[in-house]
Amino acid sequence: MKASYGSGNQEMDDLMFFEQIGLEKLSFESEVIKGKTFEIVLKEYKKGKLKSTKKLFDGTSYDFFKIDSSYTSMKFYFKYSKSSMDVFIKAPQFGSDKKSFKLYNTKDEYILKDFLGSKNETKVPLNQEFPILAIITPSKQEDGYSSYCEVAQSNIDPSLFGQKFNIPHYFVIYMKFK
Repeated sequence: MKASYGSGNQEMDDLMFFEQIGLEKLSFESEVIKGKTFEIVLKEYKKGKLKSTKKLFDGTSYDFFKIDSSYTSMKFYFKYSKSSMDVFIKAPQFGSDKKSFKLYNTKDEYILKDFLGSKNETKVPLNQEFPILAIITPSKQEDGYSSYCEVAQSNIDPSLFGQKFNIPHYFVIYMKFK
């Protein structure tokens, strides 16, 4: 899996920042994904516990969604407001329904992070759920600073972010090739 943030156009990225829109592009390349489908879910955590799991996309119902080559990609769009977040997924063969989720921690900004950090790519499992993106508020440091990267690049199971980093509310997007 490879990930890149933003549109690649500075003016467009500035406008998206102004409008509180996040964009993450993910690509997958391997012969083993050919003929597979995938499922994408969003898990919401509140006060360190799993609150809900919502399907964002399920391509297992139709052969149309089977990956026909060793490469596939998709874009994840996130639009934030003071009280909600909208999520939309776009891939060459589909566009998902827009889903809305309530935001509780309005004093801090939620931000989209992938789990690659400074790595260019990472291997992901087949037939097993794996985290691809997190929508988090920052971890507060004792010196008053806040950090998003410390959370996403911690190599800690994302389901434990709330407990380890004292983040009261966050989301993790998981994917599974089938």
